[in-house]
Amino acid sequence: MSTRHFLSLMDMSQDELNYLIKRACELKEITKKGEVYEPLKNKVLGMIFEKSSTRTRVSFEAGMIQLGGGSIFLSPRDTQLGRGEPIEDTARVLSSMLDCVMIRTFAHDVVTTMAKYSNIPIINGLTDLCHPCQLLADMQTYYEHRGNINGKTVAWIGDGNNMANSYILAANQFGFKLNLCTPKGYEPDAKIMDDYKDCYEIIGSPEEAASSADLIVTDVWASMGQEEEQAQREKAFANFQVDDKIMGLADKDAVFMHCLPAHRGEEVSATIIDGPQSIVWDEAENRLHAQKALMEYLLCGKRK
Repeated sequence: MSTRHFLSLMDMSQDELNYLIKRACELKEITKKGEVYEPLKNKVLGMIFEKSSTRTRVSFEAGMIQLGGGSIFLSPRDTQLGRGEPIEDTARVLSSMLDCVMIRTFAHDVVTTMAKYSNIPIINGLTDLCHPCQLLADMQTYYEHRGNINGKTVAWIGDGNNMANSYILAANQFGFKLNLCTPKGYEPDAKIMDDYKDCYEIIGSPEEAASSADLIVTDVWASMGQEEEQAQREKAFANFQVDDKIMGLADKDAVFMHCLPAHRGEEVSATIIDGPQSIVWDEAENRLHAQKALMEYLLCGKRK
């Protein structure tokens, strides 16, 4: 099997993505039953972290252990990457020692360059451009709670960040309608918006975006690396909190998601994230199962 990378949702076909969602559900069931399933026995995942992490690190590391493999945590503080070794050189060396590499970093160029010079799968664990692994977990979670998301309406309310970019790509790949609502000046990536302009509708107000939506999603107002903009962003996003009023405008069976960490009282009220419509804890857990399905597929191919 030729080397496949997962840098964005566009690296997989629609059929492949739907397979991964269903396979993640199967692997979750295997884990819940306590069955031993180790298709990645003796395989090793390298995990490069230039951004701090809770869910990404734990889910990938635990996932490899559960699938019979192992993982190695690589920080720029402890490796030559932090001393300026070219990414191309690092990619060649890691390719000779590991079976797969996951990278969580700032610039998307880092993962694309690593993939170009690697002969093992490279997985984007998050960049400033997109967060495809989180979208696998989100789509799995919606599927578990409400079935196929195709034809449904999703409201993105908040910052046009890497998650918003990923939801635009997901709208293309999974066939849902996306209501995109961001403050002026905080829109998603211009190229992604232009390339996939048929996949979303820009909505002026959170109330209108949420109207009859099946899923409402938000994220923090200031992402990692934007802490100095916190005060400015609090003013710009003051009317973009997902609260009881906003959720009350959605479909009666609507659910709420947030990739976490969350700031209660800012982008979401405590009554919503801790309320009955919130499925964020299943969403967080599903990072583990969705990524297990992804790693299994990249290293072993499709399971029947």
